[in-house]
Amino acid sequence: MLLNRILVTLLLSAALSVSFGQTPLRVAAAADLEPVLPRILTQFERDLGVHAEATYQASAALTTQIQNGAPFDVFLSADLSYPKRLIDAGLADSPTPIIYAMGTLVLWARKDSKLPPPSVELLRYPGLRRLAVANPDRAPYGRAAVAALTSLKSYDAVKSRLVTAENIAQAAQFVDSGNADAGLISLTSALTERLSRSGNYFVIPRDLYSPIDQGAVVLKHTSQGPAAHKLLDYLLTAPVQDQLAKAGLTPVRAK
Repeated sequence: MLLNRILVTLLLSAALSVSFGQTPLRVAAAADLEPVLPRILTQFERDLGVHAEATYQASAALTTQIQNGAPFDVFLSADLSYPKRLIDAGLADSPTPIIYAMGTLVLWARKDSKLPPPSVELLRYPGLRRLAVANPDRAPYGRAAVAALTSLKSYDAVKSRLVTAENIAQAAQFVDSGNADAGLISLTSALTERLSRSGNYFVIPRDLYSPIDQGAVVLKHTSQGPAAHKLLDYLLTAPVQDQLAKAGLTPVRAK
């Protein structure tokens, strides 16, 4: 009996060692995914047994890190240009990115602001002193914000009042903290519990900026190719697409 208990203990210890010693799937994720992706990765591990960990930054910053040898396995970008750049550089294992969702740009302001409610007119309001945007050179939502302002013929009037953040999550932090009066941010940020409680948003008409098609690739150097592709397939399943939609991303697959 004692020997059996010892054997069982050793087997359990070995199993736990393998489990805890498993190399996690390393995901480079656009900052707009931070409000929703952690829950999806938890479900992914529960459903498929693959533990994944994400790093959230501007898509351009992640692309540069990957080009410099950062050991990511999967790249989830906020648009298609950066995955295509990695494909052109021979760093991805497929000829085209997988589109997993579409982003939406909104204008957000605090409920206790003395400004008029968020709208296109607010972007032209003289009392709007500071407008937070993501860096247009590094973040797709920043490019969309500049494109929308340009389409409205408002960019020249507000460019001196822009407060530029490193990524879209930081742009949301700037306006939420009062370091900006309003912000052109992602719908995923606007729908978080904190911002939903403290502010209001207006959806910027989609014809004012190019579509924010969010693309993903598996990186060629990964030793976890099968697991990485399972994650991309998982993102396209109906339940996950529905979850992305509830978080503010337009799904690409029918429910």
